[in-house]
Amino acid sequence: MRILLVATLAITPLLSSLQAKDTEPAKRLEEASAVFAEIMATPDKGIPQDLLAGAHCVVIVPNMKTAAFVFGGKYGKGYVTCRNKGNTGWSAPGTVRIEGGSVGFQIGGSETDLIMLVMNQRGATKLLESKFTLGAEGSVAAGPVGRTATAQTDAQMHAEILSWSRSQGLFAGLALEGATLRQDLDDNANLYGRKLENKQIVTTGVRVPKSAAKLIGQLNRYSYRERK
Repeated sequence: MRILLVATLAITPLLSSLQAKDTEPAKRLEEASAVFAEIMATPDKGIPQDLLAGAHCVVIVPNMKTAAFVFGGKYGKGYVTCRNKGNTGWSAPGTVRIEGGSVGFQIGGSETDLIMLVMNQRGATKLLESKFTLGAEGSVAAGPVGRTATAQTDAQMHAEILSWSRSQGLFAGLALEGATLRQDLDDNANLYGRKLENKQIVTTGVRVPKSAAKLIGQLNRYSYRERK
């Protein structure tokens, strides 16, 4: 009995850890859905809906960690989804990790919600590679805020990717030059039962998992555009 008790006490934390890991991607989908809904519910301070309607792909990273002590760094996990063929809604989401750094005298730390819109097919193709560096492999600019995109600068109009962040309640355009996006095969396996690559998920009609239904439904609601 004593051996059994010791074994149970030793195994329980491990099982809890594995269970938490299994549910983490689904929980993050809920967070991504909440971030997107909250931002789109304030049109005067959110992403211009005409930009969202014209986007080829969307990346949402809730609770991206930013820490700095002389050397700065960013790290977060999120999702990418792209237009289905014929503009018939959005694909099942693939998982991504964002990593980036900066150098300079700085100190502090924060959590930031990040949203990126990929505005053309070239940017979408690059984004679906196993690793993508913002700025080096695709031009990126801070996105405008408001009901329409009329406030865009020339740099924004020609950028392949527009990005925004929300930190401590404030929502604004964000420049992410040098940050990298990688697909996360382990998280994809948790969501889909096998290690699918993001390109396969978003381009071959993989079924949207139940945990992603709310997020995809909101994207369909706020980014409808007529077929061309």
